[in-house]
Amino acid sequence: MKQNKALGVGLGFTAGYVDTVGFVSLFGLFTAHVTGNFVLIGSELARPSHGVLIKFLAFPSFVLAVALTRMIVIWLERQGKAPLRTLFAVQVGFLAAFMLLGHFALPIQGTDALIVLLAGMAGAAAMGVQNAASKLAMNDIAPTTVMTGNVTQLVIDLVDLIRGSTDTAIPIRISKFLWPIIAFGLGAIGGAYAYLYAHFWALLLPIAILGWFAATD
Repeated sequence: MKQNKALGVGLGFTAGYVDTVGFVSLFGLFTAHVTGNFVLIGSELARPSHGVLIKFLAFPSFVLAVALTRMIVIWLERQGKAPLRTLFAVQVGFLAAFMLLGHFALPIQGTDALIVLLAGMAGAAAMGVQNAASKLAMNDIAPTTVMTGNVTQLVIDLVDLIRGSTDTAIPIRISKFLWPIIAFGLGAIGGAYAYLYAHFWALLLPIAILGWFAATD
């Protein structure tokens, strides 16, 4: 249970942090989830501003990363190996690419330069791996990349708890969903401030978190 809580907190923080770094540095790109980028694509098409291409490219990057994650899990399971350590390593690789490509793209004046597009694609791929890994190898923890469903379930459980429900699963679910939500929020705040002071080197923190999980899995 403690290990599950640590994963939920660490990955929730990572998702909020990386998503905010991408949003701040790449003119509103959401790296951690597809929904926000659909909205941004619609907005950019209707009222063009900083370019829609990077939002379009984030989608296939995300999808391909999910497909890659699935194939890695199948391959390792056929060999009788647990996939989580490898998946963390793959995500670290994509995050490192995001960090280095973004660093060498500075100062970023727009999103049309090839190196900027590649940085956004690497960031989206990194979070695609985390999204897929949550479903394929971490079913016992709450989703860590998109908080809408988590907040919905948390509010439902809190209402039932206040009503006096005797369901013993409610406190367990509250703990399961609450901590990733808090961690995501803290990660979002931390990512914004870290980028202001360290630019893309700020991504060293989530890389370190994932590296620790890979080493201790």
